Amino acid sequence: MLSIVPPMTQLNTPYPSTAYLTGFLRSRGVDAVQADLALELVLDLLSRDGLATLRDACEALPHKKRPHAAASFAAQYPRYAQTMAATLAFLQGRDPTLAHRIASRGFLPEGPRFESLEVYIDPEGGDPLGWAFGALGVQDRARHFATLYLNDVADAIREALDPRFEFVRYAESLAQSQPSFDPLAQALAAAPTAVDRALDRLTRAALERHRPQVVLLSVPFPGSVYAAFRIAQTVKAVNPAIVTVLGGGYANTELRELAEPRVFDFFDYVTLDAGERPLLALLDHLAGRRSRQRLVRTFLREADGDEGAGAVRYVNFAEPDVPFEEVGTPTWDGLPLDRYLSLLDMLNPMHRLWSDGRWNKLTVAHGCYWKKCSFCDVSLDYISRYDAASATVLADRIEAIVAETGQTGFHFVDEAAPPKSLRALATELRRRDLSISWWGNIRFEKSFTPELCAELADSGCIAMSGGLEVASDRLLKLMKKGVSVEQVARVTRGFADAGILVHAYLMYGFPTQTVQDTVDALEYVRQLFEHGCIQSGFFHRFACTVHSPVGLNPEEYGVTLQPLPPVTFAKNDVGFTDPTGTDHDAMGVALNKALYNYMHGIGLDEDVRSWFGGRVPKTRVPHHFIERALHG
Repeated sequence: MLSIVPPMTQLNTPYPSTAYLTGFLRSRGVDAVQADLALELVLDLLSRDGLATLRDACEALPHKKRPHAAASFAAQYPRYAQTMAATLAFLQGRDPTLAHRIASRGFLPEGPRFESLEVYIDPEGGDPLGWAFGALGVQDRARHFATLYLNDVADAIREALDPRFEFVRYAESLAQSQPSFDPLAQALAAAPTAVDRALDRLTRAALERHRPQVVLLSVPFPGSVYAAFRIAQTVKAVNPAIVTVLGGGYANTELRELAEPRVFDFFDYVTLDAGERPLLALLDHLAGRRSRQRLVRTFLREADGDEGAGAVRYVNFAEPDVPFEEVGTPTWDGLPLDRYLSLLDMLNPMHRLWSDGRWNKLTVAHGCYWKKCSFCDVSLDYISRYDAASATVLADRIEAIVAETGQTGFHFVDEAAPPKSLRALATELRRRDLSISWWGNIRFEKSFTPELCAELADSGCIAMSGGLEVASDRLLKLMKKGVSVEQVARVTRGFADAGILVHAYLMYGFPTQTVQDTVDALEYVRQLFEHGCIQSGFFHRFACTVHSPVGLNPEEYGVTLQPLPPVTFAKNDVGFTDPTGTDHDAMGVALNKALYNYMHGIGLDEDVRSWFGGRVPKTRVPHHFIERALHG
């Protein structure tokens, strides 16, 4: 069985789903292997042959209408061809001494992305990035310049080879909440782009290398759906007898009402929720030990000769899930851990963790112990079924992963890691004298006392992320977050005082949120940055999903859902009408501009109204609110 990570996910570390499934299946005696075609595709496009193909495509564009990035790449192609292999080796950690040449800005060709450096120009003529890297930050400075360099190439690929291409999200609009399969079907039937042809070639090589009887495509996001279907298309072209299975976070959220038969021209089965039990049932079925009627959480298309031939059928034989303590230890065996690219998109020290460094991904507990937030898919398995493992089991898994990978950095990818479990794990790590570095996601609840924060830091915790969301006590109560702004301030300051970086997930556009609410929220955030409670954050626009409490009971939140068209494919986001009439798009521009500056220490002493383009009300938040909360 071959599990594949389809493009695109992230470039600095493997997406963990195939590692989880491969480790579990091997623990049950299944011959399981894995491949990361997302990484392989990017490295192929950046190879000497890939760059030559890109140059030809850029030069084929009309000269007078040639887009900026494509024109820049074509003009500087010899430099790109000369420097790319060495730069990739540097980003992979195989040639660190190259940092000095890259940092000098005399080695790499510079395209439009380098124009962003102008915002850091020092009016006194000094080092424009000295505030970020200092006199000795050569490695980080070089990694940042190399990241801009790769982003210039990605822009050229998008302009000349495939307009849907991105390093992280690929053809996302074809799959995100698409009620009809038609846009995706049309794209899959169209003549392949150069990116498609590269993916086809890499898929064929993986099939030849592993010769699987079953291929699993784990799709976490809409931005990896198109490529997953392209891979399945190639698999069926090579050998129609190979069984193809689609699963992962995207299927779990958006394909729960799947009724589109054409999906099964590419995939034989689509499974929902935690994959362990459905896969065991499917393997038993393929081996003749289980009837089709006893599959678990699986969509299939009725075959010719069956009643309802051609129709999509959902089969869910009642069977308990595999307990979290018994899912085994993830394995990265077979993935090229020395070829992932440590990038530095954002200079902020906390924000960079998502793209910089190769982290071993691990889960402390399945699901969420809170599972009440009204914006969250609390009705779905990945949230609603809470199942924790003991500290002993978790530490055993950590030791096994370190022994396998030789790397001691861990990212705990929980929905919200429970404080009780983290305390027990910290105690167990100290008892075993295990030295690791780790970070994760939590709820900013009062259980995270300064004492616990210190314990977690002592066990290796370097950073925490959590949801402050709307930064409004009224709206936090409406969304049943279970925290207050004062509480978040005290908890985050406890982490910061322990030397742990803090990232806040922030939200705007929640039902009944007014312009006044938004201005007040930004003032709370400004004060949290000003007092060192948080070091990083991200504002995202609230999206109502059909599986959330807002989507299930909109009247309780003062909104009216907009009718959805007939759905046969993806169903997740749903539009709504909010009687407040706030222009959240305009608010979002201001919020993200302010937040970007706050993360770089800029503008913290300015009135928050200065970030908004038009007239907005004065904040109602007392100027010393957070300071008083911290000392209250």
